[in-house]
Amino acid sequence: GCFLMSSTTSNNDISPSTRAENMVIFADALYGKKEHRRALNVYRQAYHYGKLIPKQSISGSRNLLPTGNRTFSTNPIHVSPFNENEVKFKIGLCHMDLHDMRAALTEMEGIPSKSRTLRINLTMAKLYRMTSYDRAACISYKECLRQCPYTLEAIVALADMGIPLKEIQSVLPQAQSKSGRSPSELEHVRWLHRYAEAQCAVISQDHKGISEHFNNLSQRFPNNLHLLLETAKAEVAVGRNDEALLNFEKARSLDPYNVTGMDEYAMLLRTRTDPSELNRLLNDLLLTDPNRPEVWVASAAYWDRRDDKFRALTYAEKSVRVDERHVPGHIIKGNLLLSLNRAEAAVMAFRRAHQLRPDLRSYQGLVRGNLAISKPKEALMAAREALKAMPHRAKALTLVGDVYAHNPDARDKARKFYESALRLEPGYLGAALALADLRAVEGRNEEAIELLEMYLKDWADDSLHTKLAQIYAVTSNLDKALSHYSAALRINPDNEAAKKGLERLERQIKGADPDLPEEEEENEEDDAEVEQEETEY
Repeated sequence: GCFLMSSTTSNNDISPSTRAENMVIFADALYGKKEHRRALNVYRQAYHYGKLIPKQSISGSRNLLPTGNRTFSTNPIHVSPFNENEVKFKIGLCHMDLHDMRAALTEMEGIPSKSRTLRINLTMAKLYRMTSYDRAACISYKECLRQCPYTLEAIVALADMGIPLKEIQSVLPQAQSKSGRSPSELEHVRWLHRYAEAQCAVISQDHKGISEHFNNLSQRFPNNLHLLLETAKAEVAVGRNDEALLNFEKARSLDPYNVTGMDEYAMLLRTRTDPSELNRLLNDLLLTDPNRPEVWVASAAYWDRRDDKFRALTYAEKSVRVDERHVPGHIIKGNLLLSLNRAEAAVMAFRRAHQLRPDLRSYQGLVRGNLAISKPKEALMAAREALKAMPHRAKALTLVGDVYAHNPDARDKARKFYESALRLEPGYLGAALALADLRAVEGRNEEAIELLEMYLKDWADDSLHTKLAQIYAVTSNLDKALSHYSAALRINPDNEAAKKGLERLERQIKGADPDLPEEEEENEEDDAEVEQEETEY
């Protein structure tokens, strides 16, 4: 590149067209080396020389670059003549990589709309979304679909932005048989409409529609990595974590070097007892592409699993710095901040995740965070919004119940929501644990135990055993409490509530004050020994 530029600048006989093309070649090399500011400067110089090219020359013949006594072509068949719009687009890309989105947009908006390729329109649509020009983003995404209906990224983005299904489908090729298309051509069109339906079902939290549409597409395209990942992410969004895990596992077996969606998989693996799969996943991601936000979310999940919350938070924040619009980064950051008792900052993280793409996790985070900072009205608003988005989901009903349970005067309302959740999904353990908690608070311990014992038949869950142990300990049934704490720790040795409960129970069995810290207990024992020695003396 330097030799090319030297020949270009030292020879006054070279035409503006050749100078411009040579500079673009050099700028492309700089851009490839990620020297974006240098590339931007050279692209601007190229654009300046491009403006000096006579109109007929731009569309005309090849140019020759003299080197000594010989000449060679700088415009072989595979290199197009100087393209002013392409250079403006590349200048915009440099601004993007330098995080100046407004300047990037200004540059690309200077390209006439008729000259915008699919790549230019798609990049502009993303820029409009980043800068909160949603209406302009919508227009650009629709233009992408007119240019190429198979731009699935545009369908996903339009659904994300809340564009109605019919409006999205109106831009896609129509599937009516009277259009004169053959059955095979119609099927090619129909699956695009189904894909749009699936993405709109994800946004409306319609878990039945999600299953139906994605299963239909999977039959049409078996072993499709993209569909497996989209299905898994949709299941995470509505809280169907077991199904999501299975689909992530299938996706990983299909392509172990894929990075997309693997942070969501890592966040699910964090809850598993065996950390080995999470370790393997993180190592593979770091070897594949350490510059992706998914890798840093997975790192945060790994260190959270190892109970190093501060280190985990550092990686979560790094993921958001790499891509501010990466939803899982905000979700895991919010959860870590909550665990570190930084509820106000957690609410901000969950709010940003919610703005980008609402799902069950952002609703749960907003409820927990607002309750932690004594803002029950805001918590109730978030819970009711979740219920409106997911009217037939037990988890949304439970969320509203959690807000009411926080207020001693509204426990009757909480009970009704928990019971409604269990009627809707009798197997939902979260609602059962919440209802048992409520009964225990009200002193109805036998009813709480009876409810939880019913779930022991179908659930080998550490939180279920821990809750039973806590209630048995309150009712002074220490043997059963000990049995359930032990069972919880066999299932999950890292269960902190079970560890602390067992320590407290052991002190209770010894006849010591269970609420007394260990150091004070030891001091009391030492004092007792000293008193005994003094008496004997």
